Amino acid sequence: MKFDFIKQDACALAPMAGVTDSSFRKLCMSLGASYCISEMVSAKALTMGDKKTERLLTFSEAERPFGIQLFGHEPEIIGQAAKIVAERYSPDFIDINMGCPTPKIVCSGAGSALMSTPETAVRAVECSVSSVNIPVTVKIRAGYHSQNCETLAPLLEKSGAAAITVHGRLADDMYRPPVRLDAIAAVKRSVSIPVIGNGDVKSLDDAEEMKRVTGCDGVMIGRASYGNPFVFSRSEQYRNPDMQTKMQVLIRQAEDACNAKGEYIAIHELRKHAAWYIKGFRGAATFRDRALRLDSLDELKRFADEVLECCSSNDS
Repeated sequence: MKFDFIKQDACALAPMAGVTDSSFRKLCMSLGASYCISEMVSAKALTMGDKKTERLLTFSEAERPFGIQLFGHEPEIIGQAAKIVAERYSPDFIDINMGCPTPKIVCSGAGSALMSTPETAVRAVECSVSSVNIPVTVKIRAGYHSQNCETLAPLLEKSGAAAITVHGRLADDMYRPPVRLDAIAAVKRSVSIPVIGNGDVKSLDDAEEMKRVTGCDGVMIGRASYGNPFVFSRSEQYRNPDMQTKMQVLIRQAEDACNAKGEYIAIHELRKHAAWYIKGFRGAATFRDRALRLDSLDELKRFADEVLECCSSNDS
């Protein structure tokens, strides 16, 4: 099934556990992201009716095109979860995680560990494709212990994958630079479906350079969006946002999260975002500890006001 959610001049928001909740995804989409994907969801937990897992699947129309990412190591279970997701939540596509390098994921054979068992990886895609009538995409790395993305990708395409995202590092590399652009290029040469490049993209200019060098069809931005949803925007207003704009957007994100999750959960989850938003300005160190101890929306708003006061003092 065709995957046609790539915009020529826009980047997708990468799925990141504990970061890309509905409020952040909505914000990034409003600022120009081409599509977004849920935090990764355990296929097994979903099929067992886990309530916490189901909360990860909540999204709004403002987040479309929207995909739900599943992880697991049992192809049949992944297929069952894909069917549940498609029928109950109606995303635009399903994404299968074969790229997460964290030990707690790979120790069970899921995430990037699937790249070391190509037959299981292929079967996971086959089971999902046969269970749903929406596109199934896959996110991989350059490889697990050694590079094999260019040999695995054609197998995934043959099994029905509609697009492949490639993070150009081995699982063993975690997030250490440099990204292997040659790995992304090799996957692009090996398949006819869309290929999305990922890794070390910090700006839209970086995205264009990745496309030029690798020939990939689209680009996905992950960690560069921390405290910087503006990275997706081509608007002059947001290309180099001042601190007032950053604090306005942080509060917008916080208010939306509070409405969705309740104030206590939302603010505690937003602490790291608040610390990210203030990174780089003179005096940030003074506020970082406070950001990580915020307890209420009112406290966050006072925090934002005091950050702006400090910025004003620095400029005077």
